[in-house]
Amino acid sequence: MKRAIGMFGLLAMLALAFGLSTHAAAKATTLTGWISDSHCGAKGMSADHKACAQTCVKTKGEKYVFVSAKTKHVISIANQDAVNPDEALGHEVKVTGSLAKGVLTVDKIEPAS
Repeated sequence: MKRAIGMFGLLAMLALAFGLSTHAAAKATTLTGWISDSHCGAKGMSADHKACAQTCVKTKGEKYVFVSAKTKHVISIANQDAVNPDEALGHEVKVTGSLAKGVLTVDKIEPAS
C-alpha cells in the first residue's frame, strides 16, 4: 500500500512538472512581417490591403493574423484586441509576443523601421 501511494505521488509530481514545462514553452519572441486578415492571409502583405483587411474583420467576421516577412507563414493572433488597425495595418511591423502551438499572443506591435 505504501508503495502504491508513493508511486501515485511520483506520478502526480511528474504530471505537475510536465504541465509547468508546457507553459514555459511559450517564450517571448519578436517577429517582423505584416498584419493581415484571415481571409487574405499572405496576399495582404501590402500597403494597399489596409482597407480590405479592416472591412473583412469588421463586416465579414474574419480575424487579424500575422504574416512573416521571411517565410510568408500565416500565424493566428490569440488576442485580437491587441491589434490597432489604424497603427498596425498597411506597413511592415515588428511584433513582440509569445508563440505557442502555432498561435501568437501579442504584447506589442510597432513599425518595423
